[in-house]
Amino acid sequence: MADGRFPRPRKRLGQHFLVDRTALERIADALAPTADDVVVEIGPGRGALTDLLSQRAKRVIAIELDRDLVPYLRDRYREAGNVDVIERDVLEVTLGDVAGSEFLLAGNVPYYITTPILFHALEPPRPARAVYLVQREVAERIVAPPGSRTYGALSVNVQAVARAELVARVPAGAFRPPPSVESAVVRLTPRPDPVVDPSLETEFRALVQEAFGLRRKQMRRVVRTIAHLGVDAADQVLSAAAIDAEVRPETLSPEDFARLLRAMKGVSDRGS
Repeated sequence: MADGRFPRPRKRLGQHFLVDRTALERIADALAPTADDVVVEIGPGRGALTDLLSQRAKRVIAIELDRDLVPYLRDRYREAGNVDVIERDVLEVTLGDVAGSEFLLAGNVPYYITTPILFHALEPPRPARAVYLVQREVAERIVAPPGSRTYGALSVNVQAVARAELVARVPAGAFRPPPSVESAVVRLTPRPDPVVDPSLETEFRALVQEAFGLRRKQMRRVVRTIAHLGVDAADQVLSAAAIDAEVRPETLSPEDFARLLRAMKGVSDRGS
């Protein structure tokens, strides 16, 4: 389909439209919608992925920010009967509300706003499964194991609530216009056993962010700095959390951070 039929890509919206059929099918296959599923799609763009999803799913709710693309999309799917196009900023949309039921989530996420969208989509009620096309570096950080070079706050905070898988790598030439970086498809499936209760997720994420802001420090210093504790009190917290005081944040699993949060809250509760 010729680009001349569409509005020009908007650089300020980070628009790079995926046109490679194989990559599009990998995303649809990874999401695996059935005729009973509702799919929320973030950033349908010109509708290449929407076409595949609407053929497989019961209903597709496409959330598009570009006001020039919305009329095109609505006209394109006018006869489909199972595609609704919403002109909104996805960060201002409660995804569970627009879906109205359990849902799947897919999206070619703009690189400049990937992390906010990921965490917005992880707020309960979470999609039963989510598949994103993101910058390859971000995908590798999401799935990185503890102790690896790319493991960090994003890895911990995603893996605390979801199982993360790197599904496929996508070259820049698969897009129009091509981005300056490689991309990858990542799939997130909510854990049946998230490491913290939903009521503690905000505190958990803040702790992880602060800890990785001190990633070159040993955990004794990290806890002392974050919780404003002396050496003995910090060691007691770490002992209660079963964490070695001399390791660094990048070696801790999401479960380790959850135990640390609970131990730190125990100290705080006793001091209040």
